[in-house]
Amino acid sequence: MKLNRMLLVVAIGICLAFPATVCAKPVEIQWWHAMRSARGKVVDTMIKAFNDSQSDYVVVGTNKVNYDETMNAGVAAFRAKKQPHILQVFEVGTQTMMQSGAVYPVHKLMAEAGYQIDWSNYLQAVLSYYMDADGNLMSMPFNSSTPIMYYNVDMFEKAGIKPLSKTDAITWDELGEITKKLVEAGIAPSGMVTAWQSWTQIENYSAIHNTAFASKANGYEGLDTELMINNPLVVSHIERLKEWTKDKRFMYGGQKYQGPKAEFIAQNAAVYIDSVSGIAKLKKAVNDFKWDAAPLPVEASVKKPQNSIIGGASLWGLNGHSKEEYKGVATFLKFLANNEMQSYWHKETGYFPITMNAYNDLTEKGYFKENPLQAVGIDQLNREVPTKISRGLRLGYFVQIRNIINEELELVWNGTKTPQEALDNAVARSNVQLRTFEKTYK
Repeated sequence: MKLNRMLLVVAIGICLAFPATVCAKPVEIQWWHAMRSARGKVVDTMIKAFNDSQSDYVVVGTNKVNYDETMNAGVAAFRAKKQPHILQVFEVGTQTMMQSGAVYPVHKLMAEAGYQIDWSNYLQAVLSYYMDADGNLMSMPFNSSTPIMYYNVDMFEKAGIKPLSKTDAITWDELGEITKKLVEAGIAPSGMVTAWQSWTQIENYSAIHNTAFASKANGYEGLDTELMINNPLVVSHIERLKEWTKDKRFMYGGQKYQGPKAEFIAQNAAVYIDSVSGIAKLKKAVNDFKWDAAPLPVEASVKKPQNSIIGGASLWGLNGHSKEEYKGVATFLKFLANNEMQSYWHKETGYFPITMNAYNDLTEKGYFKENPLQAVGIDQLNREVPTKISRGLRLGYFVQIRNIINEELELVWNGTKTPQEALDNAVARSNVQLRTFEKTYK
């Protein structure tokens, strides 16, 4: 009993002598995110690693269900002055966040916390999506992906089709020949399915072919942007896919990923276009056939295809917190970007490591030689320096615009509209959304 009292007296004495260092509670940093299930567990592990690495700060991660609900919760919390320090927002919410007045830009946050970051060390095709018109980074990239093409190796072998290159893209004409051969031989019930049809078949298709999705450099140079997806190249591409539905070379499996992924896993389709983050899911789900991946197809007329663009989300610092708390936010963001965390994130989820240091470290350790699948998306993303057209999209109310595009494409697949009619209407409807956003935030 006397010993316990003595220890208590000593502890109190230390706290009185060094109150700011020894006995201060760690600064709490709230992070609201949309990572669930296996990805949520990976996030929890990364948070624990940070909290265990130091004693000044403690990060508390909270899942807010999905991307839509996470962004909506963050905006509502900011209005109520109960906002978290960090908010994960998907890429289509970038313009909305930039115009919201709620953001503490990450380039400013890191500099004012005393961290001089070499932004040239980050994947430029990723950074460019989250920069303002002056090239300043507004949010920290976190889970970044790009679409690639998965294919059933067993079906290809049975049809006598050679494995596809992991670096050199085949043409859309060649994909048409491949899927036709597979379907006509009765090897595959259908040729191709695609997840996230707006992202993969219009947004990325346009970027790879350096064709404007919208005016004003895809919205980077002004809120008075307008959609341009009813151009001849995109219309021709959608006409081709519609034509392929007639002989089952293309099958519509749904707007998101669940339906198309299920069709590929069930071997109802030989080719499946989806995010690189699908690699981890397919490894766990497929055990009865061999599969592989390749870059997205390109038009035969294109000699040097551009980079694809990203999907996923980034981490935004929100206004309204203390300087001490922002120091903790910056320290945590820097920790997430270190080689160990980026390598772990990439290996566990399939999302890109966001720095060249992490990528080079994985390369030197032979990871991509042992796991060539993981390099397909990175190589596609980095094959060319992003142009003003291929760096990304900066549109207000982009969530609503994607929904409009999806609705109009469904009318193409069911035969209600021609591709030209559907894309013309998608442009008209989307421009209404863009004018409303412009009027609200100008």
